[in-house]
Amino acid sequence: MAGSLKFDTWLNDDSTENYKCRAWVNFNGTGTVAIRASGNVSSITDNGTGAYAVNFTNAMLDANYAWVGSCKYPTATVTGLVSQNTNTVHSASSFGVITSNQNNQAAVDCPSVYLTVQR
Repeated sequence: MAGSLKFDTWLNDDSTENYKCRAWVNFNGTGTVAIRASGNVSSITDNGTGAYAVNFTNAMLDANYAWVGSCKYPTATVTGLVSQNTNTVHSASSFGVITSNQNNQAAVDCPSVYLTVQR
């Protein structure tokens, strides 16, 4: 039908016409890691202080996706950073991140970590 609005599925659609958020997660990275809310994230693996692996419920088409993140540092006077963990494999099924202190780049567990994945 001419002029119809089409919605694609949000997972594993290889169309280049429509770039989407493929996964997102809000988790507590202190103590026992706990997911508060998520979409297409099955679990978070704690790999040590400030190091996490994000595991997808449904794998991406490939590892050519982009992600962005932020975190709330434990103290209000310092900003937390999220960067790629190069010691963790970036694959279609998971990727690794490190949360750190912006002032000295030291890895630290953050109470609030927010990540999204686009492709």
